[in-house]
Amino acid sequence: MTQPRDLPPSHTLQEFVNATAERDRPGDVFELESHRMLEVNVNGRVWSKLGAMIAYRGSVKFNREGAFEGGMGKALMKMVSGEVSPLVKIEGQGKVYLADEGKHITILRLQGDVLNVNGNDLLAFEDTIQYSITMHKRIAGMMSGGLFSVRLTGNGMVAIMSHGEPLTLRCSTADPITTDPNATIAWSGNLAPDVKTDISLRTLIGRGGGETFQMHFRGDGFVVVQPFEEVPVTTTSA
Repeated sequence: MTQPRDLPPSHTLQEFVNATAERDRPGDVFELESHRMLEVNVNGRVWSKLGAMIAYRGSVKFNREGAFEGGMGKALMKMVSGEVSPLVKIEGQGKVYLADEGKHITILRLQGDVLNVNGNDLLAFEDTIQYSITMHKRIAGMMSGGLFSVRLTGNGMVAIMSHGEPLTLRCSTADPITTDPNATIAWSGNLAPDVKTDISLRTLIGRGGGETFQMHFRGDGFVVVQPFEEVPVTTTSA
């Protein structure tokens, strides 16, 4: 098989180092080293997804979100749900490199906006962003990270993830959108999804009833989906 014309047949070690070296773009807290790797310039505090750090340099510390972080309301929600926080505080000065399962990373700048992100698809956000966690108990256990979403508001940078290029769908009261929860990564702040059940979809070959639960969005806003379905969490009964 012949080598594609746009790919060299091999690299010298120096060529490889030069081609894959980090690219410094000073000025932003978040910088894409590639579509699948985020560089975070930490000078104070940044929040990231638990387990997303792959390397760092400098004097930085990583601490899981505290039980009472964000006030008593969040603490009560955690105690009732039994959920382990999906967030980590990165504090200090240095550079941190984040990635998660080779997902495509998109950096967004919130300017007083509100955005809801599936908890499994939120990579990082600046400390200037306020957040709250919303539990989706009716679809608990049906998808990885699908038990909760994170509501982000304020001014600052947010990094979200998707398997492949994301697609944004507009919706309205007259033209609502229904999505597979396993493929839904974000939606506008004014939308609140209803969970629908479609028993007829259990008969689809090869799906195992995965789409019997659907997220239904109605109102003026948008929904972001990915060309991939997150692997559902397997639950076992005692």
